[in-house]
Amino acid sequence: MNDLILVRYGELALKGKNRSEFENRLVRNIREKLKPFPGVRVTKTYGRVFVELNGQPMDDVTQALTEVFGVIDISPARRVESDINRIREAALQLVQEVHPRPRTFKVIAKRARKDFPHTSQELNHLLGSHILKNTEGLQVDVHHPELALRVEVRQEGTYLYNGSGLPGPGGLPVGSSGRVMLMLSGGIDSPVAAYLALKRGAALEAVHFHSYPFTSERARKKVEDLGQILTRYAGKIKLHVVPLTEIQTQIREQCPSSYMITIMRRFMMRITEKLARKNGALAMVTGESLGQVASQTLESMNAINDVTRMPVLRPLVGMDKQEIMEVSRKIGTYETSILPYEDCCTVFQPKNPVTRPGVERARELEARLDVEKLVTAAVEGTERVELTPDRQEEEFSSLF
Repeated sequence: MNDLILVRYGELALKGKNRSEFENRLVRNIREKLKPFPGVRVTKTYGRVFVELNGQPMDDVTQALTEVFGVIDISPARRVESDINRIREAALQLVQEVHPRPRTFKVIAKRARKDFPHTSQELNHLLGSHILKNTEGLQVDVHHPELALRVEVRQEGTYLYNGSGLPGPGGLPVGSSGRVMLMLSGGIDSPVAAYLALKRGAALEAVHFHSYPFTSERARKKVEDLGQILTRYAGKIKLHVVPLTEIQTQIREQCPSSYMITIMRRFMMRITEKLARKNGALAMVTGESLGQVASQTLESMNAINDVTRMPVLRPLVGMDKQEIMEVSRKIGTYETSILPYEDCCTVFQPKNPVTRPGVERARELEARLDVEKLVTAAVEGTERVELTPDRQEEEFSSLF
């Protein structure tokens, strides 16, 4: 019976002198993910991570590992002494335990321990012939086998596993690429943008703009629920909830409705940048996709970016709506995203928003407002919600 999981990682192995930093981050993230499974032991060797179950359920631990960025493949495995007889018997037993029974197979051996008396090719032959002699109805197919039996001879022992492992999410370990501040709405797009930023190794904090009483507490709770889902991939997330009502009221009173979305997003960008710098984030992330809606033209993005010098990452910029929805369903945020609770952008949506706003015109209109005072008040009124994968109750604390 398999009591070990072999975890493989891909892109990390291409790193140079700082490879160990990425590997150590991955191991820390795996250990954090597996905290709900007491007794599980995580160890690292060159190019591989091993998870010893120690009585924990294989399926549950494996499922948890599929949500750890940096992992590309997960396989139940077994470890035996590096003795050819022990290896042959373990290989035969593993093949005979596969259900349904394969009709074709091949052995793919790798000898990382160079003092082992048999080469990789010799191991392929020795193990393959032993399996063929002791198993009926099985043939070798070196090109398209139904079962690829992988064997790795290492210093600490020999590992055997089915090469058709469960795929992981790939990417880089969360936290290996710095911290970002996500602008999280209640829609479909921004949670997907968060997922893709996490996949590139970014640690995540989020900011949500709330317009009570124009938007309900249920709309706010919906965003918290989306953040909670994202903790499956991110670990702990700080959600900064910013009051936007006064800013939107002032814009509506002082600026033409066609420019309302542009001016509002410029305020959002300023506030997000301030929160990002206060919390050590090096970039902002949005769910914008080029040309998807009227406010996501290049001209609009240019007018909005005018107020910040911080990098703005738009992971969805080249994706269409169908592609975004597919990822949303895959990561489990779609059903929550489509709940019919309006956010601050949809409540104040003008009938005819400008699609090609000019930077100078936006600056001219903003001159009617006390921008610094409004931004400062919003930042000072921000609340923080701590979201963790095992969080059961909402914990609110005032920030700043």
